[in-house]
Amino acid sequence: MSRLSDLIDIGANLTHESFRPDFDAVLARAREAGVVQIVVTGASAGGSRAAHALAQAHRGFLHATAGVHPHHAHEYDDDTDALLRELAATAEVKAVGETGLDYFRNYSPHAAQIEAFDRQLAIAVDCGKPLFLHQRDAHADFIACLDRARGRYSRAVVHCFTGTRDELVDYLDRDCFIGITGWICDERRGLHLRELARLIPADRLMIETDAPYLLPRDLHPKPSHRRNEPMFLGHVCAAVAAARGEDMAVTAAHATATARAFFALPPP
Repeated sequence: MSRLSDLIDIGANLTHESFRPDFDAVLARAREAGVVQIVVTGASAGGSRAAHALAQAHRGFLHATAGVHPHHAHEYDDDTDALLRELAATAEVKAVGETGLDYFRNYSPHAAQIEAFDRQLAIAVDCGKPLFLHQRDAHADFIACLDRARGRYSRAVVHCFTGTRDELVDYLDRDCFIGITGWICDERRGLHLRELARLIPADRLMIETDAPYLLPRDLHPKPSHRRNEPMFLGHVCAAVAAARGEDMAVTAAHATATARAFFALPPP
């Protein structure tokens, strides 16, 4: 079992411009808070390059994903596909994504989102690395895309899960892993997650901050800049543990072991 301090943040957007002024301090605070490894999310062609570069510069502590978020699906072309395939072949990139569907914002047409998602599913099938997935208000089409590739990709995590019980059951029935963020700390929108967290098997549950987004609403005192950081992963872990009715050390140990196996992370 992992020590309580051995936390892994499976989703942090550390390429975000808000981290540029104090990036090294952000990493230092994360380490001091018990975070031993962070998976940096790649959500566009440029963002995936940047995530890969950070993982190269901080080997062992930072790792990366490479993908195109559905918001950027309209930018997906053959050059993008070739870049993602190149990055997915590197040791620093541990998963394909962030990819999926988002019909809430609709920054890209639905057809473009589905095409980009299907092409990234194909990359995951070809390279054998897991999928880092996003879904919002697009569950039926999302499941249809997954089912077309089911049995050919290695494994998948639905990152930042905020959905319904039925959606969770659909994911678990398809052997998906589930990532929980500080959304569970939001008394306005996340109360249902406190019930659903109990339904997630311990070996399918992972935790994440989605920094700089989703600063836990019940965090006190809140940072003046209101930016989320990996250092707050322990707060998320405590909320998940409370929802599951288990000791935080147990939740942390299982989430860490699951993340390490899922992303094939080396010991820190």
